[in-house]
Amino acid sequence: MNKKLNVLSVDDDFINLKLVSSILKKNSHVNRVVEASNGLDALEKLKQNDDINLILLDMVMPVMDGFKFLDNLFANDKLKNIPVVVLTTDETKRHEAYERGIYDFIVKPIREHILNEKIEKVVEAFLT
Repeated sequence: MNKKLNVLSVDDDFINLKLVSSILKKNSHVNRVVEASNGLDALEKLKQNDDINLILLDMVMPVMDGFKFLDNLFANDKLKNIPVVVLTTDETKRHEAYERGIYDFIVKPIREHILNEKIEKVVEAFLT
C-alpha cells in the first residue's frame, strides 16, 4: 500500500494542534498535516487542499464549532466522504457527533497510542 493520509487537524488550541501534528508526523501512514484553527478556517483549507483524506476535529471552537463544520462538510458532495475523527474534552458530544456522521471519537487529553490506533483503523477502512 503506497497511499498515505493527508490530514486536516482542526483545533482552536495551539498547543493541542501542535501536539496532534507532532504525533501525526511520527506516524508512517501520514504524508502531510494541514492545520486549521476553527471550522471556517478548516473549510477554506479543504478548498485549497483537495487531497485531504482524514479530518481530526475539535468540537468546541470560536467562529465555527465542530457541529457547524460537520453540517457544512456533509452537505458538500465532494467532501462528505472524508472520514472525521472528533477529538474533544466533551464526552457528552459523542452521540450527536456520531449522528452527524463522524467516523470515530477520541476524548482529550490525546494519547499518542489511541490516536495511532484510530489512524490504523482509518487506513484499513479507507486506504486498502
